[in-house]
Amino acid sequence: MLSQVIWWGSNVLEGCLLVRGASSRLLFRYPVFYTYLLLVLLQSPIRFVAYHWYRQTWYSPVYWTTEFLGMAMGCLVVFEIYRVALEAYPGTAKMARNVLLFLFVVALAQCGAALVRDPHLLGETTPLQMERALRTVEAIALVALVTVFASYSIPFGRNLRGILLGYGLFIGERVICLTFVPVAGRDFWFYAYSASYLVALSLWLAHLWSYQAIPEAENAQLERDYQRIARVTQRRLQEARESLVKGLRL
Repeated sequence: MLSQVIWWGSNVLEGCLLVRGASSRLLFRYPVFYTYLLLVLLQSPIRFVAYHWYRQTWYSPVYWTTEFLGMAMGCLVVFEIYRVALEAYPGTAKMARNVLLFLFVVALAQCGAALVRDPHLLGETTPLQMERALRTVEAIALVALVTVFASYSIPFGRNLRGILLGYGLFIGERVICLTFVPVAGRDFWFYAYSASYLVALSLWLAHLWSYQAIPEAENAQLERDYQRIARVTQRRLQEARESLVKGLRL
C-alpha cells in the first residue's frame, strides 16, 4: 500500500513539474533536467507493459536499460548544474568541465583495463555495483561544487538551489543504500529510498514553480584564482617544454 502511494505521488509530482517547467519556460533553462524527469516518468508505463505482457523474456532487459538510461541522464544533470552554476565564471566553468570529463574518461579506462585483464569480470559485476560507482562519482562532484561556492560565498539562486538540494538528497540516499544496506526485500531502506525521491520532487516543485534569475555574485575572486592558476600552469608547462627541448638537443 505504501509503495503504491509513493509511486502515484511521484508520478503526479513529475507531471506537475513538467507542466510548470513548460509554462514558466524553465524547461528551456534546464533542458537536461526536465528531460531526465520525462524519462523517469516514462519508465513506469514501459516497465509495466514489459512486466505484464513479456515478463519472461523482456522485463529484465527493459528494466535495466531504462535504469541505465536514467543514470546516464543523471550524470548529464550534474554537468548541467555545473554549467548553470558557473555561467558567470567562464574560465572556471571550462576547467570544471574538463576535470569532470577527465574523471569519467579515467573511470571508463580503468573499467576497460580491468575487463582486458579479466574477461569474466563483466559477468561477475552486478548492475547495482555499477550504479553504486556512478552515483558515488555524482555525489563527489556535487559536494565539490557546493564546497567551492560556500568557500567563495557565491549564490546559487532559488531554481538551481532547488535542483541541487533535491538531486543531492536523492543521490546521497541512493549511495547509502547501495553501499551499506543489502538489497533484499522491502524493508525500511527500500521505502526510505523511494520516499527520498518523493521528497526530492517536492523540493523541486517548491523551488521551480517560477523562474528566478541567479543573483550576480559580488565576489569575483573565484575567476581571479582560476586565472592565476592558469597562468602558473601555463608557465610551468612552457618551462617543461623548454627543458625537454634542451634535453633532446644534448
